[in-house]
Amino acid sequence: MARQTNTLFLEQWLRTNIGGISYSVSGHSSLSTSSSSARAIIQAWSEIRDSLQNQTFNPLILQSLKTLLNSQASLHVADPQAKLLLSVLSSRSYDLPSESYPILLRLLYIWVRKSFRPSTVLIDSAVDVLSHVFATEFGLKKSPSFLAEGILILGAISFVPSVSESSKIACSELLCRLLEEDYELVRLGEEIIPDVLAGIGYALSSSVDVHFVRVWDSLLGMWGKEDGPRSTVPTALMILHLVEWVVSGCIKSRSLKKIEAFSQQILGTSKASYVPFALVMVAAGVLRASRQAANGQGLEFVSRLRISAENQIAFVAQQLVSETKGFINSDNDPANSLLRQCLSLALARSGAVSFTAPVLLCLASALLREIFPLSHLYMQILQFIHSSGSEFDTNEIKRHLDSTLFKEAGVITGVFCNQYVSADEESKSLVESLIWDYCRDVYSGHRQVALLLRERNNELLVDLEKIAESAFLMVVVFALAVTKQRLNSNFSQEIQREKSVQILVSFSCLEYFRRMRLPEYMDTIRRVVACVQENESACISFVESMPTYVDLTTWQDFSSKQKMGYEWSKDEVQTARVLFYVRVIPTCIERLPAHVFRRVVTPAMFLYPKIHGYFT
Repeated sequence: MARQTNTLFLEQWLRTNIGGISYSVSGHSSLSTSSSSARAIIQAWSEIRDSLQNQTFNPLILQSLKTLLNSQASLHVADPQAKLLLSVLSSRSYDLPSESYPILLRLLYIWVRKSFRPSTVLIDSAVDVLSHVFATEFGLKKSPSFLAEGILILGAISFVPSVSESSKIACSELLCRLLEEDYELVRLGEEIIPDVLAGIGYALSSSVDVHFVRVWDSLLGMWGKEDGPRSTVPTALMILHLVEWVVSGCIKSRSLKKIEAFSQQILGTSKASYVPFALVMVAAGVLRASRQAANGQGLEFVSRLRISAENQIAFVAQQLVSETKGFINSDNDPANSLLRQCLSLALARSGAVSFTAPVLLCLASALLREIFPLSHLYMQILQFIHSSGSEFDTNEIKRHLDSTLFKEAGVITGVFCNQYVSADEESKSLVESLIWDYCRDVYSGHRQVALLLRERNNELLVDLEKIAESAFLMVVVFALAVTKQRLNSNFSQEIQREKSVQILVSFSCLEYFRRMRLPEYMDTIRRVVACVQENESACISFVESMPTYVDLTTWQDFSSKQKMGYEWSKDEVQTARVLFYVRVIPTCIERLPAHVFRRVVTPAMFLYPKIHGYFT
């Protein structure tokens, strides 16, 4: 967790928490790769000073400003230099080019953030100049970068402890007005989002709380406006960590009034203008901050804040489940897809939360539809193959493999399993059915896609199987959790055997993707096999789930033309499944009636001669 005391530039810290996705700062690099020499910096300040003294605009000033900007990581702007910049901004002797305003504001921002104690007189002067600039120049020369740098410097000034209350209020008022009236500019230049969020974060952390709720309203509402900025996962993650930074500062400074207002008016009130994905990430940011604070301070108000955050996440999850009629409904709404992704990432980054059925169902939905979206991909690929006029974007899968969501699949699976362990029986049974059905769908879909792609697009198939391999790991971890919950004296032998057979059948469907020896896999296999081999009906149930001879040699899902070309011996996905059965059946052969063996197993032995050794 970032402490406010050691976060120099909040916008840069936000960028480091979104999984490596690159953003530039208001059209300029936030971490400049080039840095001007000390001589060039001195020369730049000199040229700016000369131009101001001559009261004529020298075109070289813009280049001088860019020289300073390129060294922002190492640049220190002292009070005299800040006074020079303010003089340039307020000069009426020449008309500044539009491009110069964002740079001037950025240099003032560096002054405010890097100065140990900036002159309060100069700060008050800066507020007057900024108010004038936005009243007279912004309307004519507005741009995404002008807006972002304005919000950033206004927020930064309001965050400085020594600044007068009147200046802080003036900055907060102007910042709110910009957010409310010109939010559409954020959509035109989405690279500025980290800067806008940082400015909001500074304003929310100001000691003056006159516009506290008003700023929150903009943060939570602008994403839902028709011409507002797009809602994306990177933006959502930045909101999460922004709130973590703000709330941790409030907790550390014991700003009880702010925390109370935040808990009651933001988390405790669901305004129609608040966008669900943003609400979820705000709640997750609170959970992260409260977790750190609770470990070190044990404050009662932190506990209440945490409860409010958990309730908010549960509320949004319930709304999503109600809107989509649960997981079963075929829901292709991009907003709901984003919300599932945000819910899973929020819970992955905020730690354990209390069980609620909607949260568990949303996590299951996120895992199967968003993180491991194999059924959706299989459908797209098959449509592409069968339609000569369509094109399949192979980069879609590569982007998914590189996404933060996919990279955090393991953590999300852990959160899902923790929710499952605490769930009621109805919820447990529901998500179990979803996972086992998913395994069968993957088996069927991958068989078809693998046979069609093997000789025409092997790279696409390799990328698909990377997702499938990770999905297999998720199923293994979940199955182990199921065995620990279900295979014990709390449940009847019949239920234990039923669950064991379901796990074995699911494992058989994904056997092709088992590329390593996993302790969790072996532990689960041992548990369920020990349960199945003790009962004849369970053995029969498992063996009869094996594909029949007709299933092995033909495929009903293929078109007539494809059926004619189907070669079962090249069906590696199916072969892997058969070999799984062959390895498990000997463990229960003593309880397997001969007529079942002859009817189900013997035909497979003729197709796969190498399996004879398992039964002789």
